[in-house]
Amino acid sequence: MSLTIKTRVGRKNTIYIPKAIAEAVGLREGDIVTISVKNGKIVIEVIPNPFDLALRGSKFAETTFEEFERESEEMQSELFKE
Repeated sequence: MSLTIKTRVGRKNTIYIPKAIAEAVGLREGDIVTISVKNGKIVIEVIPNPFDLALRGSKFAETTFEEFERESEEMQSELFKE
């Protein structure tokens, strides 16, 4: 999808991100972004929130609490050489 909207740079170089652009990339208030320069262009990338990914992202595996607990104990045993 391609979406282009003109906006003005404000005081202290602030840039208002239009609602349509924010919605197109899933940007919400409080999200963290990276801002970089690539080939003379400003690139803004949304950093996915790990909690949102865990709650709303696609699931690719299933586990039970017991399996998780067993794996955790095995890892701790290896790390701390119990």
